[in-house]
Amino acid sequence: MKDLKNKNIWIIGASSGIGAALARELAHRGARVALSARREEKLEEVKRKLSGDNHLVLPLDVTNVEKLEQNVEALDKEFGRIDSVIFLAAIYAPHENERKDLDFIHKILNVNIGGAYNVGETMFKYYKDKDYGQIVLCGSVAGYRGLPQGQPYCSTKAAIISYAESLKVEAGANGTEVKLICPGFVETPLTNKNDFDMPFIISAEKAASYIADGLVKKSFEIHFPKVFTFAVKALKFLPYPLYFLIANKMLRKFDI
Repeated sequence: MKDLKNKNIWIIGASSGIGAALARELAHRGARVALSARREEKLEEVKRKLSGDNHLVLPLDVTNVEKLEQNVEALDKEFGRIDSVIFLAAIYAPHENERKDLDFIHKILNVNIGGAYNVGETMFKYYKDKDYGQIVLCGSVAGYRGLPQGQPYCSTKAAIISYAESLKVEAGANGTEVKLICPGFVETPLTNKNDFDMPFIISAEKAASYIADGLVKKSFEIHFPKVFTFAVKALKFLPYPLYFLIANKMLRKFDI
């Protein structure tokens, strides 16, 4: 995708945070957006603040494949084509001393990685035999390595990174572009749950600008802010003994 003007872009996870900010940014740049999340009333609030018109609200639970497929059909009929779909839906669990309940863990897995697969595979089929298409999945720098008390959230983001890398190769053979978003700390209702210092935290609006820029670039990964993400990336190249030494210090520093 070379530009955003007049493009039809579907944002899944658009009711707040990065998703809502991205909807405003893309609409400002001339795109037509469809907004999905579970909370319809929140989506309508986001829609009312968008530049331009003809934007759509499509309520969706990403764990419901049947509803997802219905929304694809409805959006294709209304827009004529879906140029890009951006998966941002996620459940987040803050770092804490207590082990998380297994039911909650499975809920996170079902939404974060299960939802990503539902969207990715559904859109893979939609774009097959078409000469356009972009699938964008949201990982996180939290998925670069296993962080203390980061599971299950970090685990789902690591899985999305791996899935996006694999999907890029397979979908690319059919002419579909796949991109991966890996944000650092972004000020959202989710990160507001954290009770520790978040280095280089940026606003949701700044994150939206980075993502919008990245959608039209050739690079696979959209990561930001780079002063932080490159530092975290460096952890991936450390041998296990050295990494675990650093991770243990992190555990003591954050008292987790």
